Amino acid sequence: MDPTPESADSRAVALARTVLRIEAQAVAALADRLGAEFERAVDIILKRRGRVIVTGIGKSGHIARKLAATLASTGTPAYFVHAAEAAHGDLGMITPEDVVIALSNSGTSEEVLTIVPLVKRQGARLISITGRPESPLARESDAHLEAAVAEEACPLNLAPTASTTAALALGDALAVALLDARGFAADDFARSHPGGALGRRLLTHVGDVMRAADAVPRVRPDALLSSALLAMTAGGMGMTAIVDEQGQPQGIFTDGDLRRALEKGCDVRSARVTEVMTRNPRSIGPQALAVEAAEIMERMRISQLLVVDAAGQLAGALTTHDLMRAKVI
Repeated sequence: MDPTPESADSRAVALARTVLRIEAQAVAALADRLGAEFERAVDIILKRRGRVIVTGIGKSGHIARKLAATLASTGTPAYFVHAAEAAHGDLGMITPEDVVIALSNSGTSEEVLTIVPLVKRQGARLISITGRPESPLARESDAHLEAAVAEEACPLNLAPTASTTAALALGDALAVALLDARGFAADDFARSHPGGALGRRLLTHVGDVMRAADAVPRVRPDALLSSALLAMTAGGMGMTAIVDEQGQPQGIFTDGDLRRALEKGCDVRSARVTEVMTRNPRSIGPQALAVEAAEIMERMRISQLLVVDAAGQLAGALTTHDLMRAKVI
């Protein structure tokens, strides 16, 4: 028997009320999660001189577009780039001073993950908004804002409803926090209103391509320069690490250091390596993305990079040739 108009209206209203309650609870739950990561995201944006690029795909893409518009109208220059288009040329708009905000409820959207290494390679900072803090996108971000929800408002728990509302509200909270930090006033507002899974290569980490510590040429700080030259020649990396008894790097000696030493008339037979080595060399951790190593090497105009673990000990090293073999560059 067909439902009467009254009973149909009653069911529709009851369902609508349920949807609103679920979405309201999802937004309210966000407040208790805000903390250090949110502060880090605000700080990252405030310290960069470039623009904010907001990206996403599907329903997250629609939310990303709205977030970009809200940021732009509240004192934070921003624009939206569709994640699929970003991988086909639009990433050329990103500069090292920019911040990218990537939205993906699962944190595994292929189109979004594809551009992560490219963003890192450019030297831009990455902030993500996802519902899964353990997702690949969240792990590779400089700051992650969690927008997880207990359930979707859809009766099937499938259609993005509560999750997109949560992401939208979190984006608004970020925009307003930035507005306040910038001292954005009513006059400023008036002026702006005149009228899926990724290929492994793209998420390659330094530890995947580096030469392990036991394969890295090294000498002690008291070694003769001639010994360092022998180690460098045998190692085939165009460098040797200078490491103390605890395994902590004290410097690096490269082909470039050798040329500079010879130009100064250094006696290779009697000089100590500490006299000509580069002290406090640039280094990177094994868990960093390989494209981050590429960005450092290109920016610093160096061909070798030491890899140091959390304890400060030499974990390995890599060269531009290692990155080329891994097709990172």
